[in-house]
Amino acid sequence: MTEYAQTSAGDRIGFDRYGDGPGVVFIAGAGPFRAMDTTTTETAKVAAEQGVQTLVYDRLGRGDSQAEGDLTLDREFAAIAAAIDAVGGSAVLVGHSSGCSIALAAAEAGLAVTALALWEAPIGQFDSGGAQFEADFLAHLDVGDFEAAQKEYMRDMPPEFLEGAMQDPAWPQIVVGSRSYRADARSLAWAEEVPAAERYASIAVPVLVMVGEQTFPGMTESAEAIAAAIPSATMRVMPGAMHDWEPGPMATAIAQLAGAGR
Repeated sequence: MTEYAQTSAGDRIGFDRYGDGPGVVFIAGAGPFRAMDTTTTETAKVAAEQGVQTLVYDRLGRGDSQAEGDLTLDREFAAIAAAIDAVGGSAVLVGHSSGCSIALAAAEAGLAVTALALWEAPIGQFDSGGAQFEADFLAHLDVGDFEAAQKEYMRDMPPEFLEGAMQDPAWPQIVVGSRSYRADARSLAWAEEVPAAERYASIAVPVLVMVGEQTFPGMTESAEAIAAAIPSATMRVMPGAMHDWEPGPMATAIAQLAGAGR
């Protein structure tokens, strides 16, 4: 059953919570929300069976976390903080895709993060650089051209991603969803603003950086760069393909990272 929490920024987030024990909060990348993301929900349920308390929330502007105005990274931090409070006041953050850069930025900002689990962070993968990527995306978003913003956001992804999305009957809804990507674009640009070792210098918690056994060009290199820049980080190749993970192995890795049973 959906639960709700108010954030310090005045937004309301909707979430599902499973199990009991050390807290784990999942942060989706651009697009997904609970009703469509069965993989994350299954992972959260399996991890909960292994002794952790998991929470999957709808990012601001999606699903049961409807919000108006500019959905900034600071507002997303407030949403994450509310989710962390809901699982006891501290948590492992599990980032997927651009959710990884949001999780890294949240840890750097001082949220009560006990560890980070990062799945296929697309950091450093923009042909024009993160800052230009953000500027080009916002040029469309800020004038309300959501379709152009959606296409711009996907420009450096494998071409079949955009082709498949445009053929999806839900394309009009996908387009409107682009208004929730402001925090993603900001965090991805943030990650490139200074050298990686300097960017992540304040992150001392355990960090598990992961890629799937079958992944896209650039993902492994990005993971290696993050792992090399954070002394507390380790990198692991995990069962997974097409930018997604397999729930069982991922759940076990998360539960171990959270220190279940300690």
